[in-house]
Amino acid sequence: MSDTLLQAQPDLLMDTGRVEPSDVRTEEMLINMGPQHPSTHGVLRVVLRTDGEMVLEAVPHIGYLHRCAEKIGENVQPFQFIPYADRMDYVAAMNNNQGFSLVIEKLCGIEVPERARHIRVIVAELNRIASHLVTFGAYGLDMGAFTPFLYAFREREYILDLFESACGARLTYSYITIGGVTHDIPDNFVERCREFLDYFEPKIDDYNDLLSYNQIFIKRTGDVGVISAEDAIAWGLTGPCLRGSGVQYDLRKALPYEIYDRFEFDIPYAKPGGTDGVPHGVVVGDSWWRYFVRIEEMRQSVRIVRQALEQMPEGETGIKRPKRTGKLPVGEAYLEVENPRGQLGFLVVGDGSAIPARVKARGPSFCNLSIVNHVCRNCLLADIPAIVGSIDMVMGEVDR
Repeated sequence: MSDTLLQAQPDLLMDTGRVEPSDVRTEEMLINMGPQHPSTHGVLRVVLRTDGEMVLEAVPHIGYLHRCAEKIGENVQPFQFIPYADRMDYVAAMNNNQGFSLVIEKLCGIEVPERARHIRVIVAELNRIASHLVTFGAYGLDMGAFTPFLYAFREREYILDLFESACGARLTYSYITIGGVTHDIPDNFVERCREFLDYFEPKIDDYNDLLSYNQIFIKRTGDVGVISAEDAIAWGLTGPCLRGSGVQYDLRKALPYEIYDRFEFDIPYAKPGGTDGVPHGVVVGDSWWRYFVRIEEMRQSVRIVRQALEQMPEGETGIKRPKRTGKLPVGEAYLEVENPRGQLGFLVVGDGSAIPARVKARGPSFCNLSIVNHVCRNCLLADIPAIVGSIDMVMGEVDR
């Protein structure tokens, strides 16, 4: 273009493609995250309403794994429901067995032998460690780190080997049952368990070096998905999600069941960043703390198992029951236990027959999931896996 033409038409020098800010219009988009997605930890569907990279709304859709567990509990005898309790939170089946057995024992006034109570605590805390190992490994995958997954499942195999020697199963056990446990632990169980604890405890420091204190991991999870203590309580969060918001509450201390009041252990909970070895860049209630509380809980579970092994007496491990159980008394009982994901409660109503009139479960994953829409608003799309993964839900228990 000649200089003469430019002088004659100076408007050609202007950037005619420029748009004034007042004229900018964006279009919202609905994105389905799941039900088949590597970051949803099961068949969870989260419908995301986005504006560019910003998430305006995150609505969980559940029910893809519904199996009518509560209704089944109202059509079988309590002993027959134990395997169904396994399959609610299948990553922590021992703890589910324990919760349902305790509520039936409370309703019927059944006394559990001392040896069985110690065995219950041992396997429940080992299952807590195994459950948190799955969370540690899977959360690393969510954040793009593959190695923690290999470390976690390597250690978890030792626990599953112990469970297999005790009851023959490796995932759904039906080992803790009404009145005790199905049978005694094998002769070499105590020695093998102590060997595992000696091997495993130093590994927790390796996990922290590998992932917890990794600067990239801290950047992805620190100050992301912050849930205040007030919001955590208001939305009914329990377990690591509640303690990750700075609330030092654990049923094993607050309302001890089994024999937890005999053991010394601490309750890990969130503290401000930069104090007591807590890295800078994290805040109370963020995704990093919900993850890290589980790491510290594994240390406390090791302490509990060591004490239970030391104090475990000889004796019976369960009650002898006939082929057909007796009738349930008229009345109701409710009891909660500290599941690895929070407070797991069972309500059982008896009407004088052998089959409960009502069975209701209070699942921690179901309640913890309720805050997803609240905490995910106005966050980045890339932060959704970090937030959802830190809640650590198991859909079998959500969809029960």
